Amino acid sequence: METGEQVGVEAVPYCCSACDGGETPTRGLACRTRKTRSLSTSSATACDYRRNQSLHGPSPVTTFGPKACMLQNPHAVMHIQDPASQRLTWNKPPKSVLVIKKIQDASLLQPFKELCVFLTEKNMIVYVERKVLADPAIAADESFAAVIQKFCTFREDLDDISNRVDFIICLGGDGTLLYASSLFQKSVPPVMAFHLGSLGFLTPFNFDTYQSQVTQIIEGNTAIILRSRLRVRVVKESREKKARVDEKGIIMTNGDSEGSRKAMQYQVLNEVVVDRGPSSYLSNVDLFLDGHLITTVQGDGVIVSTPTGSTAYAVAAGASMIHPNVPAIMITPICPHSLSFRPIVVPAGVELKIMLSRDARNTAWVSFDGRKRQEICHGDSITITTSCFPVPSICFRDPVNDWFESLAQCLHWNVRKKQNYLSSEEDEF
Repeated sequence: METGEQVGVEAVPYCCSACDGGETPTRGLACRTRKTRSLSTSSATACDYRRNQSLHGPSPVTTFGPKACMLQNPHAVMHIQDPASQRLTWNKPPKSVLVIKKIQDASLLQPFKELCVFLTEKNMIVYVERKVLADPAIAADESFAAVIQKFCTFREDLDDISNRVDFIICLGGDGTLLYASSLFQKSVPPVMAFHLGSLGFLTPFNFDTYQSQVTQIIEGNTAIILRSRLRVRVVKESREKKARVDEKGIIMTNGDSEGSRKAMQYQVLNEVVVDRGPSSYLSNVDLFLDGHLITTVQGDGVIVSTPTGSTAYAVAAGASMIHPNVPAIMITPICPHSLSFRPIVVPAGVELKIMLSRDARNTAWVSFDGRKRQEICHGDSITITTSCFPVPSICFRDPVNDWFESLAQCLHWNVRKKQNYLSSEEDEF
């Protein structure tokens, strides 16, 4: 069995403002003493100030003036790069690939077969979910039987393939990428997503030229976008009752709960949704940030999402759309019973905690990317923070252009009829 090698991201070497990217101090001083302070008056001056680090967050070696600097944090798990510098490279040539196919979609059968034949011809080890091969249209295809025999199969929640897959190819819509993310609770291999579904906001590749595109990925040096995930921990109090026997030998329950607590952990790419479920009452949950109670949510529920999830459920609930490279967590109320409860954005890395309010009339329900839906009762808690295992999504062009292309094509962002040109004769009236 082949073992997947680590994937790295090429980083642009950092140069602090003091050294000006290797320029001499004399040149930097000359720029500061000029009378003209505009950076756009000279192409040479603009080149001097060309950024070579991220503008989204401080670099570990950033200084502030002649004396101040950022206190070093040895436990930091996140460093934001300039999106233009995020490039995929391989330490060793990839040998294994996981193909995720949307289940029960007849239109994907032919693309799936063509892709698998192409990958096996390139001597790639192909991993496929066992339930995909259970499709009668695939199992009964005798011409495809020789390829099936070369597959490595696995089952969700039973087989661990985290260290066996070098990269992932998704065939379907956005749901296939969300599903691929859920299969890996730690490090996620690079994901190449083909647009073969309904919306395709997260799937930038067209299948028409899949051979050249997959070959380019195998050769490396392509742009990627790091989609942050949420690490969610759900702790539930045990609801089992203690039994006791009275003097007459009758078994009774005293209502005491067992001291054991059940904890579950999830990695979420889009959002965590806490809602009122089937109850007719408003949801009533307390929201804590780093241990401090910041508000009580009264309404249909609340959405805690990543920037990737900002264009999903959150934007439908009135939130802003945030580029995936922005390190942030979004908190969006669902139909709040308050005119002043607006969506907010908090820094990535903070710890959010959601619990049922003491005076809540009903329980709440929680789901993770639309899956694993479960009930939340008094005493249960949901802890959410930024995961240190993002999803490296391979770009068609680059992180910025792909995102705005998806906004325009999938959501028709800022699409309207243009005003007619106003001629000089009409301007006189």
